[in-house]
This record gives sequence, structure tokens and C-alpha cells, in this order.
Amino acid sequence: MVRTVPGASGVRPLVLDGGLATRLESYGADLRGGLWSARLLADGPELVRRAHRDYFEAGADVAISAGYQASIPALEARGHSRREAAGLLARSVELARAERDAFGSGLVAAGVGPYGAALADGSEYTGDYDLDEDGLYAWHRERWRVLAGAGADLMACETIPSLPEARALGRLLAEVPGPRAWISFSCRDGGHLNDGTPLSRAVAELAPLYAAGRLVAAGVNCTAPRHVPSLVRTVAAAGLPAVAYPNSGESWDASLGRWTGVGDPEGFGRAAVSWYEAGAVLVGGCCRTGPGHVRSVRARLDAHLGRGTGRRP
Repeated sequence: MVRTVPGASGVRPLVLDGGLATRLESYGADLRGGLWSARLLADGPELVRRAHRDYFEAGADVAISAGYQASIPALEARGHSRREAAGLLARSVELARAERDAFGSGLVAAGVGPYGAALADGSEYTGDYDLDEDGLYAWHRERWRVLAGAGADLMACETIPSLPEARALGRLLAEVPGPRAWISFSCRDGGHLNDGTPLSRAVAELAPLYAAGRLVAAGVNCTAPRHVPSLVRTVAAAGLPAVAYPNSGESWDASLGRWTGVGDPEGFGRAAVSWYEAGAVLVGGCCRTGPGHVRSVRARLDAHLGRGTGRRP
């Protein structure tokens, strides 16, 4: 379990994996459609396991399961029964656990994506939802219960764009027995969630969960790397450990239908040291990052701390 503290303590952070969909696409997997990588829970579980294995071998301490875009309503809409849908959610954790056990070390975090990911309309990048906090709580509840009971070490609540959704997830974390969690926001700049809420306000509202031992970290993912140092410092200033796993640095050009810019793994690894020094205890990559980025993060952090590439249990 995560028992690290901010970078100033000198304790080595846990390295998270990189983009799961990015890795699956590198194998030639077609992820088009509303389920995205979650489709492979039924159609290609061996590819999901292979992706987890690649990241463990690259130096990751933590695998995030393929639950980001999986939800019971979305799976039912694609022909699965309610029971089958719940089984596929649990399978996302089981696949990651199987690879962790085969590798011999590491942790598994159950991926809990935002409501907007299940809608597949991009609203996780705006927080412009048709549900309020109570509606989001009700929508997440069944999936949360399945994932909380699936045997993960942690819950990874990621790409959360709004304060109401963070509050809804915080309620579930406080109420449902199971593993502890991190809550990671998608942010528009160096100080605000995608819905415009100051990150400082969101973190202040999460602080009681950390004090109660239910939250292990708060922070940012699926955000431009240039914003991460400021965001991590905001979390650290509130007295919480931070999690940071931004995008590669590339940008999606909708007019061209492709990614532009450079996502250099070596530069990403160098930047990860600054995130750690700012207070991040969980460090990895999101969209467009792969094993090369994770390998660079692992090497740069170990070198910075003057240690070998020993692995956490």
C-alpha cells in the first residue's frame, strides 16, 4: 500500500504506468467506438494483459486497470447483460492483478473514469454535465461497488473535470468499504479544473478524506505537462501527497485529425523529477505516453535519489 510522502522527504515515489489505450493502439488494436479500450475486456483481454506486462517491465510500480471508459450502462448498450457488464468491470482488475502476480511485484489500481468518459462526448475535458452531484453519485455507485470489491490495492479516480464529480466520488470513498483511493483532476491551466474550479478549493474539500485515511493522494492527469509543477505545488501546499501523470506534451489537432508536437520520453523523465520535488509521490504518464516514458521516469527518479532500480513490493 502507498505510504510515501512528498519529495522533500527523500522517499522514492511510486511510478505509475503510461497510457493504456496508447499501448493497445501500438499493437494495432482498433479502439474506435464509445467503449474505447474497455471493449478489449471482452474482445481482447490478452492484449490488456500484454499492455500491463509491458509497463511493469518498463519500471512501473502501479498498473491502472482498463476501467476508464467501462460502465454498466455503456456495456449493456453494447449487448451485455447487467451481470455480464459487472463481470467485465471486475475483469479489468483481475487482468491487471494476473500480470502483477506473474511479474512478481507491484500494485493494482482500479481505473475509475469520469462520467464524461462513458458518454464518449469529450465532456471530461469541460465538466459540462447533465447531472448534478447527487446524480453523479448515483451513476458511479454501482460501478464503484463492483470495482471496490474486485481485489485492487487502490482506486484510481482519474481525469475528473469538476468539483461536483469529485464530491460524488468522495462520498462513495467514505461510504463503501474497500481500498483507499487517489483522485486526479483534468485541468485547463496551472490552477483550475476543467470546469473552472480552483484546484486549491477542490483539494481543500478532499483533505478530510486524507485525514481519515481513505485518500492517499490528490492531483492531476490528462493535462499538459507544463501545468503540472504549479498544480502539484497547490496540492502539496494543502498538506496532501500529490499524484501527477500528465499527457506526453503532444496536442490533438481536430482540424488535421492527428496529434502534433513532440512527446519526448527523455524530456518527460527529466520533468518527472521536478514533479516529485514539488510534492508528487505517484508519478507516471497519461495520453500518448508509453513504456519509453515510464522507463525514463523510472531511470531519472532513481538517478535523482541516488538509488538503483530496486522495485517496491
